[in-house]
Amino acid sequence: MSTIAHARSHAVTHAWRGVVAGIAGGIVFGILMAMMGMLTTIAMLVGGGGAVVGGLVHLVISAGIGLVFGLLAGSFADRLWPVLGAGLVYGLAWWVLGGLVLMPAMLGMPMFQLNQAAMMSLVGHAVYGLVAAGALYGLSRREV
Repeated sequence: MSTIAHARSHAVTHAWRGVVAGIAGGIVFGILMAMMGMLTTIAMLVGGGGAVVGGLVHLVISAGIGLVFGLLAGSFADRLWPVLGAGLVYGLAWWVLGGLVLMPAMLGMPMFQLNQAAMMSLVGHAVYGLVAAGALYGLSRREV
């Protein structure tokens, strides 16, 4: 196998593992969001539709963010502590980018609002990052 084909194969593997890991993190974070009543807000990103639509939108976003995480962390995903640390940092980065900037901007709300909802979102994004990293670790440890 050529070097380029080998690298492409690794990238595809890291990407699909990231998607699966992102969905795992998204499910756990989604449960927290459902308990906080936040899924209807997520549904507003696509014009509304209630908690079910919000949950589906959240999982699609989680899968996409997980894909990128898989590509970024895939080369060391078989080492628990480094990948957990990276997952935590990645989740916190998405809290700033997604929770404090992109989502409020898309919904016409003020950005960088550090209120109770933002703090709960911080915890949720940290949990997302840790769960996604743990899932990526588990997928990376399996024989293919």
